[in-house]
Amino acid sequence: MTEWIDACSADDIENEDLVRFDHDGRTFAIYRSPDDEFFCTDGLCTHEKVHLSGGLVMQYRIECPKHNGVFDYRTGEALRAPVCVNLKTYNTKVEDGRVYVEI
Repeated sequence: MTEWIDACSADDIENEDLVRFDHDGRTFAIYRSPDDEFFCTDGLCTHEKVHLSGGLVMQYRIECPKHNGVFDYRTGEALRAPVCVNLKTYNTKVEDGRVYVEI
């Protein structure tokens, strides 16, 4: 069963950036796109479990800070080696200036 979790304020995330969100023993990354949309993925790289929150966000992509693997944060698709396993993605919504994630 899924539920909507209040993750952060929309103002906490600059355009083309992300914040780390920890909930119930899991880590997530919440992104704000150049088009002012919000997305959420697992917060650890699928290659070596490094926190993506230290990575570079640009043009709908997150680059892992350890080995520079790249994912499309909208779909979770692994785009550049060494990553080859996609990230899991989660639905988001914004209500009253708050970002909610469906977990």
